[in-house]
Amino acid sequence: MNLSGLNEKKMKNKIIITITFLSLLAKADEGMWMPQLIAALNINDMKKNGFKLTAEQIYSINKASMKDAVAIFGGGCSSEVISFNGLILTNHHCGYASIASLSSVDKDYLKDGYWAMNQKEELFCPGLSVTFIKRIDDVTSDILKDLKPGFSDIQKDSAIQSNIKIRETKAKEGNSYQTFIRPFFYGNEYYLFTVETFKDIRLVGAPPESIGKFGGETDNWVWPRHNADFSMFRIYANKENKPTEHNNENVPYKPAYSFPISTKGVEKGDFTMVYGFPGRTQEYLTSYAVELLMNDQDPVRVNLREKRLAIMSEDMKKNDTIRLMYANRYAGVANYYKKWSGEMQGLKKSNAVEKKQEAEQNFLKLISSDPVKKEKYTNLFAQFKKLYQDYKPLSREYDYYTECLMGVDAFRMIAPAQSLFAELKKKQNGKENKFDIRLKDALPAVPFKNFNKETDKKLCVAMLEVYNKEVDKALRPFYLDSLITAYKGNMQALTDFLYANSSYVDNDKAKKMYADLEKNSAVYEHDPLYLLTISIVNYYQKAVIPQISYFELQINDLEKEYMKALRDNVKDKKFYPDANGTMRVSFGKVADYAPRDGMEYLHYTTIDGLVEKNRSGIRDYYVKPRLLELYEKKDFGPYADKEGKLHIAFTGSNHTTGGNSGSPVLNAKGELIGTNFDRNWEGTMSDIMYNGSFCRNIILDVRFTLWVIDKYAGAGYLLKEMKLVQ
Repeated sequence: MNLSGLNEKKMKNKIIITITFLSLLAKADEGMWMPQLIAALNINDMKKNGFKLTAEQIYSINKASMKDAVAIFGGGCSSEVISFNGLILTNHHCGYASIASLSSVDKDYLKDGYWAMNQKEELFCPGLSVTFIKRIDDVTSDILKDLKPGFSDIQKDSAIQSNIKIRETKAKEGNSYQTFIRPFFYGNEYYLFTVETFKDIRLVGAPPESIGKFGGETDNWVWPRHNADFSMFRIYANKENKPTEHNNENVPYKPAYSFPISTKGVEKGDFTMVYGFPGRTQEYLTSYAVELLMNDQDPVRVNLREKRLAIMSEDMKKNDTIRLMYANRYAGVANYYKKWSGEMQGLKKSNAVEKKQEAEQNFLKLISSDPVKKEKYTNLFAQFKKLYQDYKPLSREYDYYTECLMGVDAFRMIAPAQSLFAELKKKQNGKENKFDIRLKDALPAVPFKNFNKETDKKLCVAMLEVYNKEVDKALRPFYLDSLITAYKGNMQALTDFLYANSSYVDNDKAKKMYADLEKNSAVYEHDPLYLLTISIVNYYQKAVIPQISYFELQINDLEKEYMKALRDNVKDKKFYPDANGTMRVSFGKVADYAPRDGMEYLHYTTIDGLVEKNRSGIRDYYVKPRLLELYEKKDFGPYADKEGKLHIAFTGSNHTTGGNSGSPVLNAKGELIGTNFDRNWEGTMSDIMYNGSFCRNIILDVRFTLWVIDKYAGAGYLLKEMKLVQ
């Protein structure tokens, strides 16, 4: 026997397995990279793809860098600083809630847009904040230092949470910053984020939704796109340039860095970098998790949201008052309805389950020469399989709670009252409580804000009918099932009874109830809608959610072990952590794509396509006459390309997700070329599995943003505070 030949064959087989495994994990342009690690992991790859700057210009704690111009906008978007007077740019849909809250039927800034023609006209947005990252530190050793081999899961979690609190508190000593710690790689690493949050944020400008939201739900999550999805705000600070509450004495914030803006435009193949705060990805899920998501979770959620959207849409078309009430909620429900629909299709198209299974088998082959590892990780996958089999029915129960029952606004808005009544009873019994403090902030608004009783009744009927059909009697809250039985499954009659006899959904009765809550609490705790809501919440909190939490903890522990195994054994791959709402950089190129057989898309759109859609007469493609007048005159100014075409949007191969909305998109020189606002429908699967052949992020061309500000809105004075690069 030729031993050298046999060893050579084994080595070749190992190389083949490694290459095959890596090909399933690593795709071109994939990854959401932590900016402080760019120098060590990515800068050479970025330069090979055309990047012209240094890693320190992306992230530095000693010098002004790009990180100082990227901010968390509100609770879940990104934004960028575009002037040294605190002017920031984000998406229209990110500013939507604030714009809606400032609007009324008489001053409808959603419908008509809003432009401050000087700083005195900028409108304060209550509740809106903007947060900057000051520094990011690896604190893994501090957080995991007290863990001992014999610890139970509860002991491990307790030690970790205790160490997190200690480290966060220590980091805040001697400064005015806030801190938080997040786990990465399923808890294999921990990082400390030191941040600065500004709360005096004012609306500067927003196009009418016929431009900012052009295409509506018809075009949401799809390409080609023609909407100017942007809005502009300004950060205000005290005279020391520090965060403070809203005050007329505050002045525009002076940032450490502001992005220069390129008016050159982009070409196919150009380098692109997205810098922002992606929300959540799960790239390292096993085949068992992907199968559950694709075949069970997404279909249930999509079906329920589709029904809710149809009801809201019908009523919103009736009058502007209802439209304004439900505009933001409808957009939120619709957003994930379409996202999950595309995710299902993309995963199926990519044969995601089969590819995950192949990757798992190749991993086992990779470590098969080590008997201990082989047994350990074979058992690991068997554990995954068993856990997901047991988790599946609970997951379905939970989806019918969150997406069906809690899709009824009355249930969702009444639910917080339970804990408050408990605090009230403590007060009445002379015990220490927090009722007086919590009452103002946590009790449901009176009357319910953005709530139409008749619309919600329709939602209630529809959701109860689905629930009655799809959820087994044995898995329902007893009180709800009793009502369904009493009304013989007639959900219209049941709903009529609930809403006719509830004080929570009757404005006059609600005002009387809250006028003297201590006196009336005994009566209103017996309100039929309140009783039903609390029975639903208590059932799921006691019977379902603890089990869900238990299985998710078990799954997370296995994922942590699997993640460590991948990083320890697959040495030739650079692993990036899943998105978790923290600062990330992704890089790619301007790219077109072919979504399916016989169809190819260009990498850009122009105003010609917008006007063409408008002529179809479809409601979502309406635009105000002014835009059409400017189009007919070809009044594009310096914002058109050399052929005279005014570009609106373009696509890139950057790996993005929710939270990247509003992110700056930068060229090879670090100049702003656009604002990230969406992904293509087929590419929403990138949260689970990135596919470079058709996963695309959609970007508003900054030249169209400038054109809308200057030519459409007549607010060209704003451009004077920006650094425009020809």
